[in-house]
Amino acid sequence: MLLTLFNEMRVAKVPVSLRELLDLVEALQQHVTFADMDEFYYLARAILVKDERHFDKFDRAFGAYFDGLEQLDEHLQALIPEDWLRQEFERALSAEERARIQTLGGLEALIDVFKQRLQEQKGRHAGGNKWIGTGGTSPFGSGGFNPEGMRLGDAGKRQGKAVKVWEQRDYKNLDDHVELGTRNMKIALRRLRKFARQGAADEFDIDGTIDHTARDGGLLNIQMRPERRNRVKLLLLLDIGGSMDAHVKVCEELFSACKTEFKHLEYFYFHNFIYESVWTNNLRRSTERTATFDVLRTYGDDYKVVFVGDAAMAPYEITHPGGSVEHWNEESGYVWMQRFMGKFRKLIWINPYPKDAWHYTASTGLVRELVGNNMYPLSVAGLEEGMKYLARA
Repeated sequence: MLLTLFNEMRVAKVPVSLRELLDLVEALQQHVTFADMDEFYYLARAILVKDERHFDKFDRAFGAYFDGLEQLDEHLQALIPEDWLRQEFERALSAEERARIQTLGGLEALIDVFKQRLQEQKGRHAGGNKWIGTGGTSPFGSGGFNPEGMRLGDAGKRQGKAVKVWEQRDYKNLDDHVELGTRNMKIALRRLRKFARQGAADEFDIDGTIDHTARDGGLLNIQMRPERRNRVKLLLLLDIGGSMDAHVKVCEELFSACKTEFKHLEYFYFHNFIYESVWTNNLRRSTERTATFDVLRTYGDDYKVVFVGDAAMAPYEITHPGGSVEHWNEESGYVWMQRFMGKFRKLIWINPYPKDAWHYTASTGLVRELVGNNMYPLSVAGLEEGMKYLARA
């Protein structure tokens, strides 16, 4: 059975190995979960899926394999051994409920009636006061009410079965190939992390406290340490206005994700391409600008640089002085980008257009060549690839 589930996951492109499959088999052998689809679903996902981006693919694979499980469950219920039923009922019922069951002739009589109705019942039933099903006041089923009854299954109001989870596909927005969201971006940006403990010692150090307490013969010796922070420094430059208006939402989400993930974040705006000045406030872009030379002098070469723009413009805006559509630039954008490439060790360009659309504009090829082919699409996979490049020493 598990081999077929394993194959479904491989078909769905979930990166799972035989090692994870064997771990799941061992967990089942150790009775970590037994005869409970909810628990099996979460156990299988926890063991087989190592990255939450693939949760949606796992749900689809799980659903494809266990399709029709609810109908199969109804037939299997008739095969439940009597001792299993008795143990389950005794475990689930309170002392008061057991006393009420005596009005039907005791637990033995209730089980006999239950088995008889399983044989008589021909299909699924909802509501009513006799058959096994959901709702209603029958002594058997789920989601209804009967003070002398027993619950069978998880349908009805609980709606807790794993089949409902995989049908809802709560994690579909984490898939690699769906529309980006702030959460997806945060996951991708986490590829660019280098942690260090710096600053004031304001975090409780459990391991250090245990170690020093043991050394002091059991006398409590509390240890503190600096908080672990991401020490990566990021310089973010965003194209604003014009053709980028169509990408405002996704760029806002990217900016929000970057502010959350990077404590050392500096950002500036530009239009179409980088020239002699940039700005941090779009409402005052005409009066409050920062010289690009100051940016190059202020931030060290240990900063990771990310340009965000569609790179769609007239080629002369990159190659010629005076090419800017807003002002006369004494030096071409090509020269300014070369200065960035010469100053910073790691620089990439993030393009909100999909990769297969880049060849439609000649300027995109020029920009891509200028940044050493380190242009990536604004997708989860593209961001991850870009972050991996920036993370390399």
